[in-house]
Amino acid sequence: MIDATSFLLERLHAIGLTDIAAVEPVTGGLAATAGLARRGDGTSVFVKAFGEPPSDDVFAAEAEGLTVLREAGGVVTPEVILADRDLLVLSTLQPRPTTEVFWEQFAHALAHLHTSTRHPRFGWHRDNWLGRRRQVNTWNGDGYEFFAQRRLLRWLSEPRVWETLDAADRAALERLCNRLPELLPVRPACLTHGDLWAQNVMATPGGRPALIDPAVSYTWAEVDLAHLWTTAPPPEAHVLFELYAELTGLDRGWRERMPILQLRQHLAVIAQFDPDWGAADIVRATLAPFRQRPKDQPSRRRTTPPAESAPEGLHKPAT
Repeated sequence: MIDATSFLLERLHAIGLTDIAAVEPVTGGLAATAGLARRGDGTSVFVKAFGEPPSDDVFAAEAEGLTVLREAGGVVTPEVILADRDLLVLSTLQPRPTTEVFWEQFAHALAHLHTSTRHPRFGWHRDNWLGRRRQVNTWNGDGYEFFAQRRLLRWLSEPRVWETLDAADRAALERLCNRLPELLPVRPACLTHGDLWAQNVMATPGGRPALIDPAVSYTWAEVDLAHLWTTAPPPEAHVLFELYAELTGLDRGWRERMPILQLRQHLAVIAQFDPDWGAADIVRATLAPFRQRPKDQPSRRRTTPPAESAPEGLHKPAT
């Protein structure tokens, strides 16, 4: 077990920040060790480090994501003070207020991000990271193929996923991927946060919405929406979904699509964590309608999902 205070102090001293008066560990993240470091002049910075980084570019990719969300998408993110192989240092944010007004403001910010950053291809110019696992972002002009190959089937090679899902589960996932054009409407790619669960929504000292811990790429906007929808957002967040749908012109069937889009995050959780907080059970429930392929019904590409095709929404928490 890592002593978070000593570990982070050692990393901070190694980069020349020797005026640290104290480090207070923070919880919420699952992959790295994080804390608030108070400096001798009374200011604080947020610090994050891995005991063994999964790659030399983990924090560089995260810092880039924060910058592009702010500069291209107009979203508030913390200032990047330092990002190297061993340490990420950011300006501090505040816990979000428990008000509907806050979530209304965030609905506008999220809608602006998704509608102002459309892109002709799906992917990103580099791979980045979901926790300790690589998020593969190879460019693709077909959103269905990108989502199937880079966001769903990609996880089957992970040992924990392979052990958790049996042959019937894996076959059902492949059937679902083949039917994505029937199940999901045609949507353009746009800049997405990529790991937008409720814990990654923070606030500035003035109370404005701000985002942390991105895994950015150009993909469907509803990938972000699904992650928020299925990770137990607070009750006051209901206004976000209503207003976001109004601002972006979402059709009435968007809720039914959330479990399919959230499969990518549940698979990432299974790949990294034991226990998986129920992720495997949710995956199996979402895949249940795809366990038996209809004999006389070949896969057909559609532009809108038939109401009977999508499984029922599973509004359960996931981490």
